[in-house]
Amino acid sequence: MLHIGVDEAGRGPVIGPLVVGCVCVPEEDIKLLVEAGVKDSKDLTKKKRETIRTWFFENCQTRGWKYSVITCQPARIDSAVANKGLNILETQLFAEAINKLSLTGENNGIVITNDACDVDEQRFTRRISALVDQWPWPNSNMVSFHKADENYPIVGMASILAKQHRDYCISEIENKVGFPIGSGYPSDKKTVDAVHRMIGEKPHEDLRWSWSTVRRIWTHKHDIEFPDRLISEGNQTTLF
Repeated sequence: MLHIGVDEAGRGPVIGPLVVGCVCVPEEDIKLLVEAGVKDSKDLTKKKRETIRTWFFENCQTRGWKYSVITCQPARIDSAVANKGLNILETQLFAEAINKLSLTGENNGIVITNDACDVDEQRFTRRISALVDQWPWPNSNMVSFHKADENYPIVGMASILAKQHRDYCISEIENKVGFPIGSGYPSDKKTVDAVHRMIGEKPHEDLRWSWSTVRRIWTHKHDIEFPDRLISEGNQTTLF
């Protein structure tokens, strides 16, 4: 029996991508995650998360564990907000992460546990399962729970991969713009200051244009109408 855990990082920030992490390990190896200190990424220091991440990748080489990481850039997030919303986008991203593992031929059974991003856990499961290749799989089951990252080590490991990859993306953005951008969350003063600097003739590509923080600062700096991202980037089609 295999266990898959899926979680995201970066749903709320105004800067940077939303990242989905997905991990797959045999049932008998779950105890190794616990022994390594795996838990919800929010309960771990950055140093501890990186230590666990490195350890996990080593076990992928020696024990055959699998993982995938999906990076959803702000342009796609903005398109989702303008169409079917973030909850639908997240179900698509979770399914993409699961499909990337290419496990449809596994016949010994798989349990997939998602950290539910929808108030309705069962609806979240239904929407993901409708997008997973060849689902239902033999002897397999999919469930979604709120706070799964706190209660299931396999999901906690997925949250660590997602969080660490998003942190890497934030560092890349800082290198690109040449100044600190903080955590990326609107509640972070350093982030708000960065948003001011990242809005020129049009908002920077790494900003989520649909966030109220960006629109408010745009209005403060400009007397013209807020731009349409799809038109500004030369693509008037939607992703959904």
